[in-house]
Amino acid sequence: MNNFNRSIYRRFVKRPMDIVLSLAAILLLSPVFIVVAILVRTKLGSPILFKQERPGLNEKIFTMYKFRTMTDERDEKGELLPDSVRLTAFGRMLRSTSLDELPELFNILRGEMSIIGPRPLLVQYLPLYNDHQNRRHEVRPGLSGLAQISGRNTVDWRDRFDLDVTYVDRMSFIEDCRIIGLTLKKVFVREGINSETAATMEVFKGNKERIEL
Repeated sequence: MNNFNRSIYRRFVKRPMDIVLSLAAILLLSPVFIVVAILVRTKLGSPILFKQERPGLNEKIFTMYKFRTMTDERDEKGELLPDSVRLTAFGRMLRSTSLDELPELFNILRGEMSIIGPRPLLVQYLPLYNDHQNRRHEVRPGLSGLAQISGRNTVDWRDRFDLDVTYVDRMSFIEDCRIIGLTLKKVFVREGINSETAATMEVFKGNKERIEL
């Protein structure tokens, strides 16, 4: 798909499709929202939602919403314990089923995200991208994307960014439908939720080993 056709698809098809699908999903899954919210409040306490600033289209910062999956346990210095300690069995279940991602449907409805696109990453990663990697911000970030159907959190950073940019270059209605279908399959079989060496996702340290966050 050339740039003109991608622009037409993004403006006149993709965004209206995001609105319709996200609204339908919110209405259809409203009982699930209620049950998960009650369970999070009971098992993990308040707040129910995890909120974090993420960069979106053209690096515009927005607040992303997810159901909380970790406790607030801290050490004697008042610092949060590692993710592997704070991530409970209940939290792992929410992540493995992707139920923690449901509140992002409201981000999609508001136009901050899309059903399909590169996953929104941390704001502190912005200065670490090279020009190629930064192209992931040419489209709205997604609830799922090409990297997610290719291994989710088990894909290394270099391959993940390459997949993100590949999606930017070949975004189309057919490609989005294909990714949606494969995403549903991934969720049902619970593949690639965690990396091999971390409870969640490896920290991106930039394109040189000496760069530290």
